[in-house]
Amino acid sequence: MTAPLRLRLDGQALTDNWRALARMSGPAACGAAIKADGYGLGAVGVAIRLADAGCRDFFVATWAEAAALAPLNLPVSVLHGVRAEDMDVALSGIARPVLNSAVQVARWKAAGGGACDVMIDTGMNRLGLSVDELALLEELQIETLMSHLACADEDHALNQRQLAAFAGLARRSSARRLSLANSAGIGLGADYAFDLTRPGLALYGGIPRAAFAGAITQVVTPQAQVLQRRRVAAGATVGYNATWTAPRDTDVAILNLGYADGYWRGFSDAGSGEGGRFPVIGRVSMDLVALDVSGRALSEGDWVALDYALPDAARKSGMSQYELLTGLGSRFDRYWI
Repeated sequence: MTAPLRLRLDGQALTDNWRALARMSGPAACGAAIKADGYGLGAVGVAIRLADAGCRDFFVATWAEAAALAPLNLPVSVLHGVRAEDMDVALSGIARPVLNSAVQVARWKAAGGGACDVMIDTGMNRLGLSVDELALLEELQIETLMSHLACADEDHALNQRQLAAFAGLARRSSARRLSLANSAGIGLGADYAFDLTRPGLALYGGIPRAAFAGAITQVVTPQAQVLQRRRVAAGATVGYNATWTAPRDTDVAILNLGYADGYWRGFSDAGSGEGGRFPVIGRVSMDLVALDVSGRALSEGDWVALDYALPDAARKSGMSQYELLTGLGSRFDRYWI
C-alpha cells in the first residue's frame, strides 16, 4: 500500500548543505546531528547520503537511534550518554557515549569502557559535567570533549562567555578534539569551530542565523493527495468552528493531511500549496486540510506540494523550524530524489 501523503526529500540539497557548512567550518571537521530520525527525514537515508559526501562524525540522542544505524558501520556518538540500562549495547561498540555526568563517568570507568566523548556544561545548564569536575575525566579515553551553545541563534553575551569558558579547557583535557558549534554556532565565526562542528538544523534546510540565507537549500517538501474537490457556495463555511466563510462560490480541495502529521493548526488560514497558488482555508484538523483551488485544474487523486520553506513556514505557523521538521509524522511515505 502507498500512503496518501509523502515527503519529497532532495538528496542533492542535503549534501550541498553539508558541504556549505563544512566550508564555513574552515579547517574543522564537519559532522552531522541525525537524532530524532534525522530531524524527521529518516536517519538511515540521511546518514547514507552524508557519509557518501564525506561526513565522518554522526550524533544521535539515544542508543535505540544508534542501533538503527549500526548496520551502516558509521562513527556515531550518543549525546545522552549511558544509563545503566544502556550498558550492554554501549559496550558492544556500535557507538561512543557522550558522558554527561559524574555518575555516567563512574559507570563507564567501572565497566572498563573504551573510547568515549564527554559533554562539559559551559553555561546552558542542561546536560554536562561542570568545569569543576574535570578531574573525574582522568583515565578516560576521550575522543571529543564538547559543549553546547545556548543562544547561538542570537547575538547574546552568553555566546562569548561560553566560548571563553570552553577555550580554557583546551589545556586541561587529554581529549583528541574539541567541539562547540552547532548549526548556528558555525555562523558565529571561526573562533567557535575548534576541531569539529556538529550542525543539525541547517543540514535540513533550516536557517538559524541570517548569515545562512542563500547558502542553505530546502531539503523536504510535504505532498498530500486530494481526497475530494467540492464547490462551496458563497456564504457557506468550511471546517471546524466555521472560521472561514466563502466570499463567493469557491472550489475547495480537501487534502489527506493534518496536525497528526505535523501540519500544525497554526497553518489555519495561513499556509498554502504550490507556491502560494492554493491558500489554506479554515481550520487545519487532525487529518484534513482545505485549500482554495478556484480556477485551477485539480482533481481527486492529484498531489499538492505544501509550501514549507522553513523560516517562512515557522513565521506562518508559530512553530520553530525544529518543530516543523521533527514533527513530520510516520504516516508520510519518504522518497529521495
